[in-house]
Amino acid sequence: MGIGVQRQYAPSSICFGCGPANENGLQIDSHRCDEGLEMSFMPSDEHQAFPGMINGGIIGSLMDCHGNWAAAIALMDASNADEPPCTVTAKYSISLHRPTPAGVELHVLAEVVELMDDRANIKMTLTANGKVCATGKGLFVAVTEGHPAYHRWS
Repeated sequence: MGIGVQRQYAPSSICFGCGPANENGLQIDSHRCDEGLEMSFMPSDEHQAFPGMINGGIIGSLMDCHGNWAAAIALMDASNADEPPCTVTAKYSISLHRPTPAGVELHVLAEVVELMDDRANIKMTLTANGKVCATGKGLFVAVTEGHPAYHRWS
């Protein structure tokens, strides 16, 4: 699959969900696919809410960061830029459809629903063992100089 977009464009990021430089974080690794971005994640024991099931906050972090990167990559591609803009979450929501099992690889797909000049609406789907466990949607916005997140990936 090659290097993920986080390691390619933001190797020094400390974000809990997607920062390659945060050794205590989730360190998600998102890759391009025909639909947008996809990722796989193997949860650890400390990601459980109760024995055998993943915490909803961990699920939310996975989907938020992965959706944010899907927006950043889509905006980069649409503007023919060499690097993605710094994007932030304006709003997002998740729906938990069934308990998400621990001890199995989780898969998240993020797809662009609507792309505008400086923002994107993204839908996310998390599956485990081929079953949809959670879905989400979010609005992710590119920020400009002066915003605290501007160039946070540098």
